[in-house]
Amino acid sequence: MSYSSFSQTVIDSTKIVLTKPVAKLVIQDIVVGDQLKIQLKTTEELLNETNNKLETQSLLVVNLESQVDNYKSMILELNSKSNIQAQLSKDLEKALKAQKRRTFLYKVGTVVGMTGTLLLLVQK
Repeated sequence: MSYSSFSQTVIDSTKIVLTKPVAKLVIQDIVVGDQLKIQLKTTEELLNETNNKLETQSLLVVNLESQVDNYKSMILELNSKSNIQAQLSKDLEKALKAQKRRTFLYKVGTVVGMTGTLLLLVQK
């Protein structure tokens, strides 16, 4: 078994001849390199997909935060309206009590006035 080898006397310098064990190692390295290229490509695709999902989730988070802010402002507005309504109810209650007092006083005044008028008419 003879292998040709590269030497300084060879005129064609593009030809490289390897021994059988070295050739096997080179082939193994090439196969491993091809597998690593496929693995790298798959990893890059997975990374891109993960980044796209992350971007989508970030947009969803921003949207949800915006909705939460809107709900908070709505709650504040409704609380403000509720407080105003409660104040108006208290004011109306006070006005109603005052009106009831006035009505009572008018009734009493009317009864007293009518009684006084009747007494004056009866005395004459």
